[in-house]
Amino acid sequence: MPKSKRAKVVHLSKTDKKGKELSQKLFANVREAANNYQYIFVFSVENMRNTYLKEVRTEFADSRIFFGKTKVMAKALGQAASDEHLPNLSALTPHLNGNVGLFFTSQEPKNILEYFSAYSKTDFARAGIPATQTFTIPAGVVYSRGGELAAEDDIALPHSLEATVRKWGMPTKLVKGKVVLDTDYTVCKEGDMLNSHQTALLKMFGVAMADFKIDMKAYYSAATQEVTEVSSMEE
Repeated sequence: MPKSKRAKVVHLSKTDKKGKELSQKLFANVREAANNYQYIFVFSVENMRNTYLKEVRTEFADSRIFFGKTKVMAKALGQAASDEHLPNLSALTPHLNGNVGLFFTSQEPKNILEYFSAYSKTDFARAGIPATQTFTIPAGVVYSRGGELAAEDDIALPHSLEATVRKWGMPTKLVKGKVVLDTDYTVCKEGDMLNSHQTALLKMFGVAMADFKIDMKAYYSAATQEVTEVSSMEE
Protein backbone atom coordinates (compact mmCIF):
# COMPACT_ATOMS: atom_id res chain seq x y z
CA MET A 1 0.00 0.00 0.00
CA PRO A 2 1.52 3.39 -1.01
CA LYS A 3 2.44 5.83 1.75
CA SER A 4 0.08 8.73 2.33
CA LYS A 5 1.31 12.04 0.89
CA ARG A 6 -0.90 14.10 3.19
CA ALA A 7 0.81 16.72 5.33
CA LYS A 8 1.70 15.42 8.76
CA VAL A 9 1.17 17.41 11.95
CA VAL A 10 4.45 18.31 13.68
CA HIS A 11 4.06 19.37 17.29
CA LEU A 12 5.86 22.59 18.22
CA SER A 13 7.26 20.93 21.32
CA LYS A 14 9.47 18.89 18.99
CA THR A 15 10.74 21.85 16.95
CA ASP A 16 11.29 24.37 19.75
CA LYS A 17 13.82 22.32 21.72
CA LYS A 18 16.90 23.68 19.97
CA GLY A 19 15.64 27.27 20.15
CA LYS A 20 14.89 26.87 23.84
CA GLU A 21 18.35 25.47 24.50
CA LEU A 22 19.98 28.40 22.66
CA SER A 23 17.91 30.89 24.68
CA GLN A 24 18.86 29.19 27.93
CA LYS A 25 22.54 29.26 26.93
CA LEU A 26 22.34 32.96 26.01
CA PHE A 27 20.61 33.73 29.33
CA ALA A 28 23.29 31.88 31.32
CA ASN A 29 26.19 33.42 29.37
CA VAL A 30 24.87 36.97 29.80
CA ARG A 31 24.48 36.46 33.55
CA GLU A 32 27.96 34.98 33.83
CA ALA A 33 29.49 37.89 31.90
CA ALA A 34 27.65 40.40 34.10
CA ASN A 35 29.51 38.94 37.07
CA ASN A 36 32.93 39.07 35.40
CA TYR A 37 33.15 42.50 33.77
CA GLN A 38 33.09 46.06 35.07
CA TYR A 39 31.00 47.60 32.29
CA ILE A 40 28.01 46.48 30.23
CA PHE A 41 27.30 48.43 27.04
CA VAL A 42 24.18 48.28 24.87
CA PHE A 43 25.09 48.90 21.23
CA SER A 44 23.18 49.16 17.96
CA VAL A 45 24.44 48.11 14.54
CA GLU A 46 24.05 49.77 11.16
CA ASN A 47 24.37 47.58 8.05
CA MET A 48 25.18 44.38 9.92
CA ARG A 49 28.06 42.34 8.48
CA ASN A 50 29.29 39.25 10.33
CA THR A 51 32.80 39.68 8.90
CA TYR A 52 33.27 43.06 10.56
CA LEU A 53 31.64 41.94 13.79
CA LYS A 54 34.24 39.14 13.94
CA GLU A 55 36.95 41.77 13.52
CA VAL A 56 35.59 43.64 16.53
CA ARG A 57 35.47 40.43 18.58
CA THR A 58 39.14 39.81 17.71
CA GLU A 59 40.10 43.39 18.58
CA PHE A 60 38.43 43.04 21.98
CA ALA A 61 39.49 39.50 22.82
CA ASP A 62 39.44 40.39 26.52
CA SER A 63 35.76 41.36 26.31
CA ARG A 64 32.54 39.59 25.31
CA ILE A 65 29.89 40.46 22.74
CA PHE A 66 26.38 39.03 22.60
CA PHE A 67 24.08 39.59 19.65
CA GLY A 68 20.94 37.51 20.20
CA LYS A 69 17.30 37.75 21.22
CA THR A 70 16.79 41.04 23.01
CA LYS A 71 14.00 39.64 25.21
CA VAL A 72 16.30 36.91 26.50
CA MET A 73 19.15 39.36 27.15
CA ALA A 74 16.78 41.76 28.92
CA LYS A 75 15.45 38.96 31.10
CA ALA A 76 19.01 37.93 31.99
CA LEU A 77 19.88 41.45 33.10
CA GLY A 78 16.55 41.99 34.84
CA GLN A 79 13.57 44.04 33.72
CA ALA A 80 12.58 45.43 37.12
CA ALA A 81 14.17 46.00 40.51
CA SER A 82 12.61 42.78 41.77
CA ASP A 83 14.39 40.53 39.25
CA GLU A 84 17.54 42.45 38.25
CA HIS A 85 20.78 40.48 38.33
CA LEU A 86 22.83 43.35 39.76
CA PRO A 87 21.68 46.48 41.63
CA ASN A 88 20.06 49.00 39.23
CA LEU A 89 20.94 46.85 36.18
CA SER A 90 17.29 46.91 35.11
CA ALA A 91 17.84 50.59 34.18
CA LEU A 92 19.85 49.35 31.19
CA THR A 93 17.15 47.10 29.72
CA PRO A 94 14.96 49.89 28.23
CA HIS A 95 17.80 50.41 25.73
CA LEU A 96 17.52 46.78 24.55
CA ASN A 97 15.20 47.40 21.62
CA GLY A 98 15.76 47.10 17.90
CA ASN A 99 18.93 45.72 16.27
CA VAL A 100 21.08 45.79 19.41
CA GLY A 101 23.56 43.69 21.36
CA LEU A 102 25.49 43.63 24.63
CA PHE A 103 29.20 44.40 25.01
CA PHE A 104 30.87 43.34 28.28
CA THR A 105 34.29 44.78 29.08
CA SER A 106 36.55 45.98 31.87
CA GLN A 107 38.19 48.60 29.67
CA GLU A 108 37.45 52.23 30.51
CA PRO A 109 34.32 53.65 28.81
CA LYS A 110 36.33 56.57 27.40
CA ASN A 111 38.52 54.18 25.40
CA ILE A 112 35.54 52.14 24.19
CA LEU A 113 33.56 55.19 23.07
CA GLU A 114 36.55 56.72 21.28
CA TYR A 115 37.24 53.48 19.42
CA PHE A 116 33.70 52.95 18.16
CA SER A 117 33.07 56.58 17.28
CA ALA A 118 35.94 56.26 14.79
CA TYR A 119 35.17 52.70 13.64
CA SER A 120 33.46 52.36 10.25
CA LYS A 121 33.71 49.85 7.40
CA THR A 122 32.34 50.57 3.93
CA ASP A 123 30.69 47.70 2.06
CA PHE A 124 28.28 47.07 -0.78
CA ALA A 125 24.66 47.92 -0.10
CA ARG A 126 21.94 45.33 0.30
CA ALA A 127 18.36 45.64 -0.86
CA GLY A 128 16.08 47.62 1.41
CA ILE A 129 18.41 50.45 2.41
CA PRO A 130 18.42 53.99 0.95
CA ALA A 131 21.02 54.99 -1.62
CA THR A 132 23.59 57.42 -0.24
CA GLN A 133 24.35 58.95 -3.66
CA THR A 134 23.10 59.19 -7.21
CA PHE A 135 24.96 56.86 -9.56
CA THR A 136 24.63 57.35 -13.32
CA ILE A 137 26.42 55.39 -16.04
CA PRO A 138 27.18 57.61 -19.05
CA ALA A 139 26.09 56.82 -22.60
CA GLY A 140 28.50 55.02 -24.88
CA VAL A 141 30.75 52.09 -24.17
CA VAL A 142 30.13 50.78 -20.65
CA TYR A 143 33.26 50.50 -18.51
CA SER A 144 33.86 48.29 -15.48
CA ARG A 145 33.64 51.24 -13.06
CA GLY A 146 30.62 52.76 -14.80
CA GLY A 147 32.24 56.12 -15.51
CA GLU A 148 33.77 56.57 -12.06
CA LEU A 149 37.24 56.47 -13.68
CA ALA A 150 38.55 58.07 -16.85
CA ALA A 151 38.20 55.76 -19.86
CA GLU A 152 41.97 55.49 -20.28
CA ASP A 153 42.26 54.24 -16.69
CA ASP A 154 39.44 51.72 -16.96
CA ILE A 155 38.57 48.65 -19.01
CA ALA A 156 35.43 47.98 -21.02
CA LEU A 157 32.80 45.76 -19.42
CA PRO A 158 33.20 42.21 -20.82
CA HIS A 159 30.68 41.43 -23.55
CA SER A 160 29.74 38.25 -21.68
CA LEU A 161 28.07 40.40 -18.99
CA GLU A 162 25.78 42.28 -21.37
CA ALA A 163 22.86 39.89 -20.91
CA THR A 164 23.31 40.03 -17.14
CA VAL A 165 23.22 43.83 -16.80
CA ARG A 166 20.29 43.99 -19.22
CA LYS A 167 18.45 41.51 -16.98
CA TRP A 168 19.09 43.89 -14.07
CA GLY A 169 17.45 46.79 -15.92
CA MET A 170 20.16 48.47 -17.99
CA PRO A 171 19.03 49.08 -21.60
CA THR A 172 22.32 47.90 -23.08
CA LYS A 173 23.17 46.34 -26.42
CA LEU A 174 26.21 44.80 -28.07
CA VAL A 175 27.96 46.84 -30.78
CA LYS A 176 31.04 45.24 -32.34
CA GLY A 177 31.60 43.20 -29.21
CA LYS A 178 31.25 46.20 -26.87
CA VAL A 179 28.53 46.73 -24.24
CA VAL A 180 26.91 50.05 -25.14
CA LEU A 181 24.26 52.44 -23.77
CA ASP A 182 22.44 54.81 -26.14
CA THR A 183 21.69 57.25 -23.31
CA ASP A 184 22.85 57.86 -19.76
CA TYR A 185 21.42 55.31 -17.33
CA THR A 186 20.75 56.20 -13.69
CA VAL A 187 21.11 53.12 -11.52
CA CYS A 188 19.79 54.92 -8.44
CA LYS A 189 19.12 58.35 -7.03
CA GLU A 190 20.18 59.50 -3.59
CA GLY A 191 17.50 58.52 -1.07
CA ASP A 192 15.99 55.76 -3.26
CA MET A 193 15.17 52.54 -1.43
CA LEU A 194 17.41 50.08 -3.26
CA ASN A 195 16.10 46.85 -4.78
CA SER A 196 18.06 43.69 -5.56
CA HIS A 197 18.75 44.65 -9.19
CA GLN A 198 20.14 48.03 -8.18
CA THR A 199 22.39 46.56 -5.49
CA ALA A 200 23.65 43.94 -7.96
CA LEU A 201 24.59 46.67 -10.44
CA LEU A 202 26.23 48.80 -7.77
CA LYS A 203 28.35 45.85 -6.68
CA MET A 204 29.29 45.00 -10.25
CA PHE A 205 30.51 48.58 -10.83
CA GLY A 206 32.33 48.73 -7.50
CA VAL A 207 30.11 51.34 -5.86
CA ALA A 208 29.89 50.79 -2.08
CA MET A 209 27.10 52.59 -0.23
CA ALA A 210 26.78 50.80 3.13
CA ASP A 211 28.74 51.75 6.26
CA PHE A 212 29.00 49.14 8.99
CA LYS A 213 28.95 51.01 12.30
CA ILE A 214 28.52 50.16 15.95
CA ASP A 215 26.87 52.89 18.04
CA MET A 216 27.03 52.69 21.81
CA LYS A 217 23.70 53.65 23.35
CA ALA A 218 24.27 53.33 27.10
CA TYR A 219 26.41 51.50 29.64
CA TYR A 220 26.24 50.19 33.20
CA SER A 221 29.09 50.49 35.69
CA ALA A 222 29.43 47.76 38.31
CA ALA A 223 31.43 50.12 40.54
CA THR A 224 28.88 52.95 40.67
CA GLN A 225 25.80 50.80 39.85
CA GLU A 226 24.68 53.56 37.50
CA VAL A 227 23.57 53.61 33.87
CA THR A 228 24.95 56.35 31.59
CA GLU A 229 23.31 57.25 28.28
CA VAL A 230 25.93 57.90 25.63
CA SER A 231 23.81 60.48 23.79
CA SER A 232 23.54 62.63 26.94
CA MET A 233 27.34 62.49 27.32
CA GLU A 234 27.81 63.76 23.77
CA GLU A 235 25.44 66.65 24.38
